[in-house]
Amino acid sequence: MVDTPTADNRAEPDITHVNPAAEETWFGHPRQLARLFTTEMWERFGFYGMRALLTLYLTKHFVFGDREATGLYGGFTALVYLTPLVGGYLADQYLGSKRSVKFGAIMMAVGYLTLCFGGDTARPIATVDGQRYAVEIDGFRDGPTSAAGEQRFLVTPQGRLEIKGNEDGTVSLLNPDRSVARTVAKGAFEPGGERSALLTAVLLIALSLISVGNGFFKPNISTMVGELYPNGDRRRDAGFTIFYMGINLGSLGSQLLCPFLADAVGWWAGFGLAAAGMLVSWSLIQFNGGKLDGIGEPPVREGADRTLAIFAGAILAVPVFYLLFTNLMNAAPPEAGSGLLGYVESLPLMGKLLFGTFLVAVPGILIWSYAKGSREEFQMMLAAMILIVFNVVFWTLFEQAGSSLTLFADRNTDLTVAGDFAITAPQTQFFNALFIVIFAPIMSILWTKLSARGLEPSIPVKFGIALIGVGAGFLFLVWGGQFAGADFKVALWWLAGLYLIHSLAELCISPVGLSMITKLSIARIVGLMMGVWFLSISVAQYVAGIVAQVASVETVGGQVTNLKVSLDTYNQVFWTIGLAAAIIGAVLLALSPLIRRWMHGVQ
Repeated sequence: MVDTPTADNRAEPDITHVNPAAEETWFGHPRQLARLFTTEMWERFGFYGMRALLTLYLTKHFVFGDREATGLYGGFTALVYLTPLVGGYLADQYLGSKRSVKFGAIMMAVGYLTLCFGGDTARPIATVDGQRYAVEIDGFRDGPTSAAGEQRFLVTPQGRLEIKGNEDGTVSLLNPDRSVARTVAKGAFEPGGERSALLTAVLLIALSLISVGNGFFKPNISTMVGELYPNGDRRRDAGFTIFYMGINLGSLGSQLLCPFLADAVGWWAGFGLAAAGMLVSWSLIQFNGGKLDGIGEPPVREGADRTLAIFAGAILAVPVFYLLFTNLMNAAPPEAGSGLLGYVESLPLMGKLLFGTFLVAVPGILIWSYAKGSREEFQMMLAAMILIVFNVVFWTLFEQAGSSLTLFADRNTDLTVAGDFAITAPQTQFFNALFIVIFAPIMSILWTKLSARGLEPSIPVKFGIALIGVGAGFLFLVWGGQFAGADFKVALWWLAGLYLIHSLAELCISPVGLSMITKLSIARIVGLMMGVWFLSISVAQYVAGIVAQVASVETVGGQVTNLKVSLDTYNQVFWTIGLAAAIIGAVLLALSPLIRRWMHGVQ
């Protein structure tokens, strides 16, 4: 997960160490850290609990196809990581961090509560040779985990015909005696769903509310932590490490509990628990008993108070985001043979804005750095931009967790843990948080010991290792696919192994990213460079949705029609992106000596 906060500043001298005995402390840190730690923990509890459910909610309850669901998921997460650029600026200039956090928490809580109103399940349909038919599902269960033995039937004037996907892409329609009534040619069977336009609008409004609210909350809670420490206080890095653990503890709990409630009670209960976590987070800031006085206060400015105008503008941004989501869902694929230009023209508005801004910002800033900065400053900026580009590749593949990997867990993973006990597909996302909690302290100790011996890898080497690691995780899962059983499902520990490898890779790149940007950037545009860093993550989230679309499998009523086809599809896509990531990582390792020279001693 890309939530590592930092308050590192290369211009800040290490001049002092605050004596913990001179103030009230919490494990040697300012006592306010405990409240901010808990606030962030409950906010991440809500966000990651919701995120664990979202893709399956789209495919099973709303009966979106894989391409629609993963594309919408990628667009949503892209906005989640883009809006903090605006929210951070508004807090710095007008609102102050505390008011921004409270407002963002309310917006997100309302968004999670809005997700609870999903209404009735969408009705699955199928179009065969231009003729539309209803689809009935025997034994259907509307939840993250499908009921065992579900059967899907095409309702025709001649009766119900069972739907069976074949390995060659054709679809067989079976009579009650299991004989083949008809074989539909590849591409002539088009599954879909009839869903309420109102309920779909409610869904998109909920995602828009969460995106806007996150923009106010995410950057500013970290800013408040930074304000606890005076310049030069050596406890700052350790304080952010403790704060980061709150992120993972919150996500660890919610990724188990929210899917459990969604299965046991209903989707609304899972999203409702996420909303409850968000409300707890808001209450910790709202009712702080004066403990946060002087922290995150608004800047002193002349003129009228713009708070209400900003809040009104944020609410008005919700319909704008709604239109972006609508445009994303209605975007048509490029025509065959249209080439790169056709692909760019077919991109939804969100994709054009993200890619256009990124492709203009990176060379534009480098040209400015070459013209305005010294040779050393330009080389440091060039090193930063190269690492930002590689950062996009890493998070594009890592963030398959919420989309294609969750669908793989649902369809092609034996989720049995011991005997009759099993976890659900969305609960598999807790592996990442678990491994981060376990291995973050170990990796921190490892880097410290290597640094003491002069052996700690440079930042470019860590980035290269991370890329090879994320690729190795996918290759490990593909290896496990060779041992799938007769039901075309792999053992759970293969998926857990992928998350272990990915978590270790994350620990090589995530804790150093923002710190690296602050150290390499020209001082007068460090804020702009931080914006480009978050923009790169937003682009990665969007591209992650595109990659997940490549792994799309034909589904009827939220379930694949042939498990062997889905396993082969996932293996092929995971093999391709895994190998590509490993090669790109090796290229970065080869370039690391040159990039390190351009960094001019920055560690």
